[in-house]
Amino acid sequence: MSGITYVRGDATAPQGKGVKVIAHVCNDLGGWGKGFVVALSRRWPEPEAAYRRWHRERAGNDFALGAVQFVQVGPYLWVANMVGQRGMRTGSKGVPVRYAAIETALGAVAVRAGELGASVHMPRIGCGLAGGRWSRVEPIIEGRLTGEGVPVTVYDHD
Repeated sequence: MSGITYVRGDATAPQGKGVKVIAHVCNDLGGWGKGFVVALSRRWPEPEAAYRRWHRERAGNDFALGAVQFVQVGPYLWVANMVGQRGMRTGSKGVPVRYAAIETALGAVAVRAGELGASVHMPRIGCGLAGGRWSRVEPIIEGRLTGEGVPVTVYDHD
């Protein structure tokens, strides 16, 4: 039995009370413009602007696979930009998703969620344009988040 709550709805409009973190996967190329990030950008400009700045200034910061950038978009709402995919296209090296990077990033999300007393909300991360399989991602979420007592809600868009 998974500790993850599954709901139909929009992960950019997380349900419930209290502080919330919306976690999603970004690529390591600085590209933002397809998939879930489009919905994020429609709602708030800050996550995209922060991600693009983080990538542009990567020579002097921690931007890399497995890194996370937390962007506050409301008094009780944060977006976690998690670098969890290498490149953007499926090619000779397989799909872009990097499960180990998602696992590392979710560890950092768990720490921040603990500090904030927050729940974590997400689409099926790594399984859209990144090409990942939910059967691989779900146990990572259970190990890094729900297994550490962090409430997680996964949203399947209508």
